[in-house]
Amino acid sequence: LMREVVLDTETTGLDAVEDRIVEIGCVELLNRKLTGRNLHFYLNPERDSEEGALRVHGLTTEFLSDKPKFAQVAQELLDYLQGADELIIHNAPFDVAFLNKEFELVQQGKVQELVGKVVDSLGMAKELYPGKRNGLDALCERLGWTTRTASCTAPCSTQNCWPMCTSTSRAGKMPC
Repeated sequence: LMREVVLDTETTGLDAVEDRIVEIGCVELLNRKLTGRNLHFYLNPERDSEEGALRVHGLTTEFLSDKPKFAQVAQELLDYLQGADELIIHNAPFDVAFLNKEFELVQQGKVQELVGKVVDSLGMAKELYPGKRNGLDALCERLGWTTRTASCTAPCSTQNCWPMCTSTSRAGKMPC
């Protein structure tokens, strides 16, 4: 069976060295079909989000203050990702840098060591739609999919949109 995990994060800012992950969302596909085995965490980053990041995800320091720290969920995330044939991430270099930094802080290996390969769906979208907006919202809008509400962040959007996008992408026909 082909096991794929679609993953997205939200962070306190853009610098993987100084900033931290505040939300992780994952969905699992077996043979390109949703299994319903999803994983989602809000995380206490132990720091405030930058203004720009806060505008994107809306996850306040107050809301995150009682959430687990990454170290408390690291093993569950490692176990979930372990052995996936593909880890599909929109703008993979960004998310992988943050995940690797978080895993480093808890003395764990790199994401690339857990999975067969990392697939960057943003790179794929840019190849298929050069010169167009290729963010999650723009791609899902292009298909007429409603993915976000005021309380729905990118990991939520990932759970709603990207499994459908990536399920046909291997044929070179990403529907987004």
